[in-house]
Amino acid sequence: MRLERTVRHRRIGKVLAAVGIVAASLYAVPAATAAPSPDAKLSAVSAAVEKSGVKGIAWYTDSGTGKVVVTADSTVSAADVAALKRGGHTVQVNRTNGVFKPLLSAGDAIYGGQYRCSLGFNVVKGGTYYFLTAGHCGKVAKTWYANSAKTTLIGPTVDYSFPGNDYALVQYSNTSLSHPGGFTAANAFVGESVTRKGSTTGTHSGKVTALNVTVRYSGGGRVSGMIQTNVCAEPGDSGGPLYDGSKALGITSGGSGNCQTGGTTFYQPVPEAASTYGVTVY
Repeated sequence: MRLERTVRHRRIGKVLAAVGIVAASLYAVPAATAAPSPDAKLSAVSAAVEKSGVKGIAWYTDSGTGKVVVTADSTVSAADVAALKRGGHTVQVNRTNGVFKPLLSAGDAIYGGQYRCSLGFNVVKGGTYYFLTAGHCGKVAKTWYANSAKTTLIGPTVDYSFPGNDYALVQYSNTSLSHPGGFTAANAFVGESVTRKGSTTGTHSGKVTALNVTVRYSGGGRVSGMIQTNVCAEPGDSGGPLYDGSKALGITSGGSGNCQTGGTTFYQPVPEAASTYGVTVY
């Protein structure tokens, strides 16, 4: 009798075990598809800003706040701002006065064609001396002079990159000109206290507010990988140096506002330009 019960219990146990297996398979559900990572979401939002085609904006991804931060100049319409905000809470749109444009003008400092720019940092390669300036300056002039009458030659534009980047290399072909140094190429960081020097407005200081910024200038031209600051600048300051002590950080690209009311400015990182041309900042 006990043997019969034992056998019966074993059979029941096998049946229950089998039912349990079937039940487990019935209640099992496919693993949920992994949700996009925060970085992937921000990348998608940044790509949408890129595709918007709106001019007069600068933007960067702030992984700390989980937002794509867009700065819009005075030319950006309310409708365009509304379109940019369709990205939801992950898009932060800030307004700034003035117009984002390359800071190119006629005047003094270094002269090429019908334009005036500013000399950036002196560099050397294999015993030959050059200087870095803005790419949009190199684009409009093949030869540079040290005076407005264009009687004191500096030398030719060897190469430039604009848009996309904003750097150019000019050679010192006039051996009578001095080219002092005192800098070393370095990368900027957010919050860093920096100084900018330009042929229009002289020397002004401020702080780095963002890195790896993309700018679509109102007058045309898109650049990326820029340093953003709250240092003022004006037309003619293009190509001038951004530095922290002896650290060569950036080359003035463009911005908005002026040195009476302030503004937002953007700089091409020096290390990228120096590496591209194989030159050394000194």
